[in-house]
Amino acid sequence: MSSYDIVVVGGAGIDTIVRVPSLQLPVADSVHVPPIHDYVAHTGNGVALGCHALGLRCKFIDFIGDDAQGAAILQRYREARLDFSHLVEPSGTRRSVNLVDPQGHRLSLYDGRHPDDARMPPNFYLPYLGPARHAHFSIMGWVAALFDDAQVCGTTVSTDLHDWDGINPHHKVFALRADLVFLSTAALGQRHESVMRAIVAQGRAQLVVAMAGAHGAYLLERGSDQVRHFPCAQLDLPVVDTNGAGDSFVAAFLHAWLDGAGIHAAMRRGAIGGAFACAQHGTHERFIGQAELHDLYQDSTSL
Repeated sequence: MSSYDIVVVGGAGIDTIVRVPSLQLPVADSVHVPPIHDYVAHTGNGVALGCHALGLRCKFIDFIGDDAQGAAILQRYREARLDFSHLVEPSGTRRSVNLVDPQGHRLSLYDGRHPDDARMPPNFYLPYLGPARHAHFSIMGWVAALFDDAQVCGTTVSTDLHDWDGINPHHKVFALRADLVFLSTAALGQRHESVMRAIVAQGRAQLVVAMAGAHGAYLLERGSDQVRHFPCAQLDLPVVDTNGAGDSFVAAFLHAWLDGAGIHAAMRRGAIGGAFACAQHGTHERFIGQAELHDLYQDSTSL
C-alpha cells in the first residue's frame, strides 16, 4: 500500500495579481488599478492543492524562504491541511506579478530567484518519492536531478512544461524523461502536433497533453500517430481569471488517471477542472471538489 497517491515536487510561491485594463499598458507614470492582492500560488501549489481537494493522498515538497512569503505559504497549507515539507532557501520565496485583463487573460512576470546549483538532498525527498504511486515534477532546475531516483523507485512521473517553445533545453530534460507530459500550446502555434510527436519519439512519455485554453486540448498517446482534439468544457460560469487553469486541468486529469477512469474520461475531467478554475478570482483560491467534478462530468456526458 503506497503512502501517497501523489507527491508533488517543487513549485510553491506567491503571486501578486494586478488587474489592468489591457495587457498592452499605456506609456504613463502611473495607471490606476483595482486593489492588488497576493496569493499563495505557482504551479506545484496548484497541482498539490487541486489533487488534495479531489481527495488524493498528496504530499508536497519544496524550497521556500524564511520570509513573510514563506510564512504565508505555511499558513495556507495548515489551513488547507495539505501535507507539506520544505527546506529553507536563503534567497527567499519565489514570486511573480501577474497582470490580468478584463477577459481573464494574463501576463506573468516570474521571479525564479533560487540559484541554479540548488539541490534537494536525497535523504529529504526519498522517504516521500519512493512510497508514492505517482510523482508530479515542477520544472525547477533542481527537480530534474530526481528523475533517476524516481525511475529506480518505479514511481511514474508527470510534468507540465507550460509555455515551452519546443526548443529550450531546460524544459526538454523534463519533456523527455517524464511518463506523462503536459504543456501549453501558447508558444507553439501550428507546431503543437510536431512537438508532441517529438516528445513521444525521443522520450519515454506514454502520453502528451497540449492545453489550448478556450480551444480545448490535444492528446497524443504512445503507439498512435493520431493527435486527438478535446473541446473546452462548457460550464455555466463566468470567465474571470485564467490563473491556475492549467494546474487545475492537470490535477483533475491525474485524479481520473490514478483512479483508472481511462484517458477519455481523464481528458474530459481535466477540461472541467480547468474551466472551473477560470471562474475563480486569483490563483488557486478555490479548487473543484469530487462532488462538483462528478456532477459536472455527469452533466457533460448526458448532453
